[in-house]
Amino acid sequence: MNAKLRIVIADDERPARLFLKAILEDFEDVEIVGEAENGAEAIEIIKESKPDLALLDLQMPEATGLEVIKMLRKLQLPLVAFVTAYDEFAVQAFELNAIDYLLKPIEKARLRETLNRAHERLEQADFRERELANLQAAAETYEKISPKTFLERIPIRAGDEIVLLPVRQVASIVADGELLRITTLQNEKYTINFRLKDIEARIDSNKFVRLSRGALVNTDAIAQVNLMPGGTYLVTLKNRQEISSSRLQSRILREQLLKL
Repeated sequence: MNAKLRIVIADDERPARLFLKAILEDFEDVEIVGEAENGAEAIEIIKESKPDLALLDLQMPEATGLEVIKMLRKLQLPLVAFVTAYDEFAVQAFELNAIDYLLKPIEKARLRETLNRAHERLEQADFRERELANLQAAAETYEKISPKTFLERIPIRAGDEIVLLPVRQVASIVADGELLRITTLQNEKYTINFRLKDIEARIDSNKFVRLSRGALVNTDAIAQVNLMPGGTYLVTLKNRQEISSSRLQSRILREQLLKL
């Protein structure tokens, strides 16, 4: 255990990153080689820094922890430990498939166990093959056992009243600082104080697609998709709203919607 464990941290909440970083800096056998605040950054930093271990928040903007893994090639894949608030289905999937995980708030002793296991696994010649197989199995298990109940109405305060907006009538949800701007198929506009990643976790991913770090659109509301320079897309909705896709989400968009 002489070599330092090179680690990337990925979490969209800055206090959580700082807390984890502070604990890691107490360990002499650790070197932090990168920090990411969303899934897209995590992918790029992992590719560039080639860490031994990635500590990935399970739910992040742009790409979840599981989606980050899917976007990496086998030779780019480090050892992975997911960091998450308690999610009984994720925990069950990880335990069934020998995937390491850390529950928030992270305990120093539990993190030490994760680091020790990473050291041991790195000594195995086939650690990438094993890690990839386990991660793929965990993702499939999580998909199978997670409950499929989705949010049907979004409560929105309008003056002294609360509007219950059916999710099926939503064309787009766009983050604006601490607020979310919701536009309907009829071009009605509403504002709520909520985080995009939290509402994304509660709506059907088969009906809504993320176009960028700050935008979700209803796939039934898409009227036209135009290819832009650099491989991104300009998406035009039926209400004439136009939203650009990021490079990462353009790749996902091609896979999900633009292939026969």
